[in-house]
Amino acid sequence: MYDVETIRADFPILSREVNGKPLVYLDNGASAQKPRVVIDAMTHAYEKEYANVHRGLHYLSNLATDKYEAVRGIVARFLNAPDPEEIVFTTGTTEGINLVSYAWAAPRMQAGDEIVLSVLEHHANIVPWHFLRERQGVVLKWVEPESDGALDPQKVIDAIGPKTKLVAVTQMSNVTGTLVDVATICRGAKEKGVPVLVDGSQGSVHRPVSIPEIGCDFYAITGHKLYGPSGSGAIWIAKERMKEMRPFLGGGDMIRDVYRDTVTYNDPPMKFEAGTPGIVQQIGMGVALEYLMGLGMENIAAHEAELAAYATQRFKGLNWLNIQGSAPGKGAIFSMTLEGAAHAHDISTVLDKKGVAVRAGTHCAMPLLDFFGVTATCRASFGLYNTKAEVDKLIEALELCHELFA
Repeated sequence: MYDVETIRADFPILSREVNGKPLVYLDNGASAQKPRVVIDAMTHAYEKEYANVHRGLHYLSNLATDKYEAVRGIVARFLNAPDPEEIVFTTGTTEGINLVSYAWAAPRMQAGDEIVLSVLEHHANIVPWHFLRERQGVVLKWVEPESDGALDPQKVIDAIGPKTKLVAVTQMSNVTGTLVDVATICRGAKEKGVPVLVDGSQGSVHRPVSIPEIGCDFYAITGHKLYGPSGSGAIWIAKERMKEMRPFLGGGDMIRDVYRDTVTYNDPPMKFEAGTPGIVQQIGMGVALEYLMGLGMENIAAHEAELAAYATQRFKGLNWLNIQGSAPGKGAIFSMTLEGAAHAHDISTVLDKKGVAVRAGTHCAMPLLDFFGVTATCRASFGLYNTKAEVDKLIEALELCHELFA
């Protein structure tokens, strides 16, 4: 049984007040809060077990190395990936996508080659491809969503042409909660011989992930959205793609031998991990993923679906509120604007006074906001510890906004 009150007790910050009101944390799409087990594990690692990894032969170094490297297996289990050696550690999804851009795409693309993107993408899955457009003449081919924010997978497949070298697509929009059928896109792309990168920053947080079922070539996640620490993350890369990649960063760990005139690189995944890593951050992410798997991603998805349905019903009673994106099966992420002159920042400020934490702005998704014809929205994004009572508090705060700005 999914007991949300018991789960909430695992998160120390949820018991605090903000502006004299109980905290209602609805900014999970930006970064989720951390359970006590993650905080304790990281504190313990710094206090009792800290040392650099891989390089030492002493007790603490071996212990830190074992715990750090064990996280590859945890990530592989979380993603149902076939081999931990296909897991490359990163600081988050942004670095993971840039790794693919620099190490895989840049060496094999030339002027006129195409990358297919959707308008739903976060800037982290746009800007690295703009680099290739600016520097190598690569063409970005955009696929627009439907008016409700849904993305037709066939439109993405149909956009793949003879010059397409990569499809880069999100699994879930961080603005609207739209769930993308990435498995269908991957099947269609594979039939045309085109690799697919999936941005799993949001998708991996809200539902079970299985790499074999998706069928992609690259899948990136970020730890701080998965209830782990910032500065942690990973990207799954199919072995055949790893063989095609050059090193991204140069330094320690990613080499075997270095001489004055030659250098020999390490085997993947170490080939793509230079320098001292975020040791404790990755250990913390591993604990967070174990926590999520302990709750059951299916259970988390069911809880959040119930929240999304309840919030959607409550929003229907606010005829002065505009929700951007209403695709069927969307996640519990809601971007909104009020009719009239209220700016998203004004809405967020009023909500904060009531203890409700939301995000305001473009959410690093300017092409999507432009598609909806807005310059900024106020976004409420729910997580595994949120409740229907918190939905009600959000509604009350929005009603106050309407009274103030109508």
